[in-house]
Amino acid sequence: MASPRSPPKENTKPQEFKLHTQERAVKRAMFNYTVTTKLYIMELQKKQEEKLQKMIEEEEVRLLRKEMIPRAQLMPYFDKPFFPQRSSRTVPRESCLHMMSSKCWRCSIGNEIYNLHHYGHQALKPIK
Repeated sequence: MASPRSPPKENTKPQEFKLHTQERAVKRAMFNYTVTTKLYIMELQKKQEEKLQKMIEEEEVRLLRKEMIPRAQLMPYFDKPFFPQRSSRTVPRESCLHMMSSKCWRCSIGNEIYNLHHYGHQALKPIK
């Protein structure tokens, strides 16, 4: 059996194609330009802020130096000595010296030495 042959096909011509490299190159150039302009603007802002900060610090230093200038003070009156007056706001307290007892002794028990101090009614723990 002979198989029927299909008629021969016509030769195909390739279609012309267009690469987008030129368009991509233009877009990439625009992107690079925007990035560099943003970086440049940020750098300018940073320099301006540093300049402003430096001016503020110089002004503070100038004011501090102005304040630090030694100025003459009046001589005290030696014919009228200063006597401090008691304040009416504070109430004087009694000293705690009367609570301390003169009983202070040292005793040794075996090889351990204990220092016992009695202050009024309170007894401290022995110190080894």
